[in-house]
Amino acid sequence: MEDIIEEIMRLKRERKAIILAHVYQPEEIQEIADFSGDSFGLSQKAAATDAEVIVFCGVRFMAETANILSPDKITLLPAVDAGCQMFTDAITGEVRKAREEHPEALIVSYVNTPAAVKAMSDICCTSSNAAAVVASLPRDKEVIFVPDANLASWAETQCGRKLLKWQGGCPIHGNLTVAEIQAAKEKYPQALVLMHPECRAELCALADYVGSTSGIIKFAEESEAEEFIIATEEGVMYELTERCPQKKFHLASRRLLCVNMKKTTLEKVRDALLTMEPQVVVPEDIRLKSVAALERMLAIKGETACSAI
Repeated sequence: MEDIIEEIMRLKRERKAIILAHVYQPEEIQEIADFSGDSFGLSQKAAATDAEVIVFCGVRFMAETANILSPDKITLLPAVDAGCQMFTDAITGEVRKAREEHPEALIVSYVNTPAAVKAMSDICCTSSNAAAVVASLPRDKEVIFVPDANLASWAETQCGRKLLKWQGGCPIHGNLTVAEIQAAKEKYPQALVLMHPECRAELCALADYVGSTSGIIKFAEESEAEEFIIATEEGVMYELTERCPQKKFHLASRRLLCVNMKKTTLEKVRDALLTMEPQVVVPEDIRLKSVAALERMLAIKGETACSAI
């Protein structure tokens, strides 16, 4: 393994590359990354560097977003077959149909969508600012929210308005049960429950904090509590223990594991840098429309501020 890591570091220098790893990635991938974190935040960090090559250790929509923000850089996706279980390839056509059925509606798309969906959207959102984005939209307009119905429900709860929810979702978060959370709370009665908003509403109601993976990490860092139950994909446990070695973290369920996020290997990272493949390139017309939806999101101030509505 050390030989492969040394080769990766050498190739990274030669290619003037930067390695990004989502916090759901395997531990050994996060260890070699220049940056780890949420997908959109990683793309922003990469865009701010002078790197010529982005190696995105994650799933395809993440590499697309990096390419959208950095069209002048080469974007590599080592695990070329890493998709997202939140949606199928049919999502583009289904969103187009929704637009036809509700021509006056505004479309909010989660950044966890293909570039083609972002291009059809009026505005994007992340798991941390979904409520603020929804709150910013005119009350007299219907709002279609894609693709995660649980995140849409969370935004509804925060902002007190109904959304037209596309019935997709992350099965890793969506399959977590109330019984599992209750069992974890009984086993670790002193622990606070930190949960991702892709979990169902009845589970979010049991949490002490609901937020993005970066939000969960920040909450754990800043909290005076010493013990936490983590209700999101198990890869985040690496970053939590790195940042807070004196605190205890318990995964809410052993089923919180995304197979697609684990497809990246050191060998694939090395091979991507060696061959400069596979590259992810978003067509320019789709990229420009996607940029517009992302820029509208970035113009929204605050993460969960709904007091203006």
